Amino acid sequence: MNTKEAKQSVQMDKALFDFYGKPSIGQSLPLAIQHVLAMIVGCVTPSIIVAGVAGLSQEDSVILIQAALVMSALTTLIQLFPFIKTKWFTIGAGLPVMMGISFAYVPSMQAIAADFDIATILGAQIVGGIIALLVGLNIKRIRKFFPPLITGTVVFSIGLSLYPTAINYMAGGASSENYGSWKNWLVAIITLIIVTTLNHFGKGIWKLASILIGIIGGYIVALCFGMVDFSSVAQAAIFQLPKPMHFGIKFEPSSCVALGILFAINSVQAIGDFSATTTGSMDRMPTDTELSGGIVGYGISNIFCAFFGGLPTATYSQNVGIVSTTKVISRRVLGIAAAILMAAGLIPKFSSILTTIPYCVLGGATISVFASIAMTGMKLITTEPMDFRNTTVVGLAVAVGMGVTQASESLAQFPDWVTTIFGKSPVVLATIVAIVLNLTLPKTKK
Repeated sequence: MNTKEAKQSVQMDKALFDFYGKPSIGQSLPLAIQHVLAMIVGCVTPSIIVAGVAGLSQEDSVILIQAALVMSALTTLIQLFPFIKTKWFTIGAGLPVMMGISFAYVPSMQAIAADFDIATILGAQIVGGIIALLVGLNIKRIRKFFPPLITGTVVFSIGLSLYPTAINYMAGGASSENYGSWKNWLVAIITLIIVTTLNHFGKGIWKLASILIGIIGGYIVALCFGMVDFSSVAQAAIFQLPKPMHFGIKFEPSSCVALGILFAINSVQAIGDFSATTTGSMDRMPTDTELSGGIVGYGISNIFCAFFGGLPTATYSQNVGIVSTTKVISRRVLGIAAAILMAAGLIPKFSSILTTIPYCVLGGATISVFASIAMTGMKLITTEPMDFRNTTVVGLAVAVGMGVTQASESLAQFPDWVTTIFGKSPVVLATIVAIVLNLTLPKTKK
């Protein structure tokens, strides 16, 4: 290699570690695929879960998954390439983050899908997007109401509330004729063992893609047991654009309140992911403009997504971890990852293949994800001293939230909207109780 080639090589390497850098496709593509592998399962699984609860047809399930991939790609591009900048607000953070369909909303979406339909979720999502937009514009004033103790309690409640979903899936899905059969449990446990083994003993791509590899392994075992039906794949189209307003949009007050509260919480929670990204890869905290732009972009993109059937999105922590570990922050790398997601979403046959994954495989893979969500909440909680006051806040909030949900018949004498908001998902009630207790209980004197 001559001197000129050596200089070009060094410049290309530096481009990977510069947000505005332009590394070659050869350098960018493997790193982009790494991001896709880390998030694609988490990106489509919420749609699969919600589609199952809503009782969607195979065709509509494919459309919901397709929208999840395409809208995740578009919201990621909005964050990477802010397109409106004024002195009052910016749309997009301009930070190296990936966006995808969030598990944080799954408990509430399951409740809404069971009582109403997908259109009601999308209507509530529009209201939630407006709330996120307001939070982004007033982030300095609102941020003080959501310290790590509160956001940690919320995240912990989300993780706990998702455990029954994972267990039911491991058993084959509650609506399945062979629910609880030994085959379902065997496939689920094999999947879980693969994921756990790779998480703890794998290195590099084996660890980053542990969930994907676990699903592939479980899928192969399920094939051997004859548990996979490919009939829907043959009927799916090769290329198809997302269908705007396919599911329609409905506004139901109690659903709007339930998702609206979650959007407010997750808007503040996004500060953690933005901060982790900048501190881990840029050795600095995000600016107020970046935080406000990121949350405003989060709100506007979710409003837009609702019209195309894309469920609520949020920043993806696993991709934040990749950025912090590799220090690769070039938006070209993440932009290529978004392009791959979009291409996958425009191919219904790919989305249709995802719907053939047996529930037991999904359950075995996602239970570790849900456990990770709960433990992330616990880590946030323990960043503050666990004195009597703080343990009261967390303990009572989780106890009331989980308790009322598990005994939802206790609200039978109340109007239906009360049950929808407070009795279907523990997250909303736990959030409200945690905020009220944190504001009213006296601070511990140092």
